[in-house]
Amino acid sequence: MARISYILFIVLFTLLPTRSNVKAQNQDSVLFQSLDGLVMAGYQGWFNAEDDGAGLGWKHYAKNGEFRPGRCSVEMWPDVSEYAKTYPTEFRFADGSTARVFSSRDRSTTFLHFRWMQEYGIDGVFMQRFVTTLRSEKGRENYDIILSNAVKAAEKYGRAICLMYDLSGMDTEHMGLLAEDWKRIGEKLTESPNYLRHNGKPLVAVWGVGFNDNRKYGYDDIGEIISALKSSGCSILLGVPAFWRSLSMDALPDRRLHSLLEQADVIHPWFVGRYNNDSYGRIQEVIRQDLEWCRAHGKDYIPVVFPGFSWFNLKNGVAAPLNQIPRLGGEFLWKQVAGAIDAGARSIYIAMFDEIDEGTAIFKCANEVPAGESPFLSYEGVEPDRYLWLAGMAAKMLRGEIPFSSTMPLRTGQDSDGHDRH
Repeated sequence: MARISYILFIVLFTLLPTRSNVKAQNQDSVLFQSLDGLVMAGYQGWFNAEDDGAGLGWKHYAKNGEFRPGRCSVEMWPDVSEYAKTYPTEFRFADGSTARVFSSRDRSTTFLHFRWMQEYGIDGVFMQRFVTTLRSEKGRENYDIILSNAVKAAEKYGRAICLMYDLSGMDTEHMGLLAEDWKRIGEKLTESPNYLRHNGKPLVAVWGVGFNDNRKYGYDDIGEIISALKSSGCSILLGVPAFWRSLSMDALPDRRLHSLLEQADVIHPWFVGRYNNDSYGRIQEVIRQDLEWCRAHGKDYIPVVFPGFSWFNLKNGVAAPLNQIPRLGGEFLWKQVAGAIDAGARSIYIAMFDEIDEGTAIFKCANEVPAGESPFLSYEGVEPDRYLWLAGMAAKMLRGEIPFSSTMPLRTGQDSDGHDRH
């Protein structure tokens, strides 16, 4: 059945005209005409289970091909109590019961996640699409299915969706895959009324520009991608290092980055892991100055906030302490939300909705975690939906629907219609 679904998906795209231009759409039918005023989450959608039909094994759960006690790449355990379909693992809880996980490939998983977004008031997601996975038919098939499910879920639950191409792991030889992929799927994708527009055009995000971590592609490659996307009628978001403006720290000291940014519509600096609760103050000042630069150059800006960070299991426990950047029950996330809004940000990107690999997930995670060799972070005893709720409150505060407060809101009960009071 999975193979049949994939074939149907491909047929939809291959029947499209081969021209690269995105079809003009009646703006009255577009539900999200600007990034302004939105709180968006990054959505990896990259978890596969051994028997989910993808043939990829325990993708993003496994460490060196194995997913068992002592061998895994995730820091947190998902709360799977609401999932329609789950998969047994070799992990066990303290009482001996089997620990189960979800697969991002399952339609029911994606629909549950988007239903949570609607329930808690998260405006939508940047759907991650790793260009390196497009090099194989199996990887492309898997991501096509996940993307198709996400678009349908966004439409059902009234959420915004925007494609974010991640260049991690790419090289110059294969950079043309991005433009080819957008040519293949872009027109059909942007026919959805839920696909995000900005500056009157479909927005496409390209992440991984200007980092000093020895990437095997250069600014000429990025320039070609920007040209291809612009010629197809898109607005461009570029994901750049935290210190893109000063060309220092995590950024290459090369001013060609600024020339590329002049061609973009939105600048998106990556802050995950760059600070903790105590050192955030200096980053808030960076955000203020970033915004000044963007206003002077006619660019929009979306900063990243994240709930915490850990990659102990992913890094084999080497030079990576468990719970490296503590969540503090949501206080750390809220400090960043308030700081970004106070600095003048008009939109916010939360990293990430579902990334349990690096301990940044905001979806429902478990406090009871498997026992054994692999240590997992709990949700510090807070309710499994706390971060979903805080993300929704962040959206309300960004739009002025609740008063600005640098103090994290507390849930004090529910109104008679079932909505949370704070």
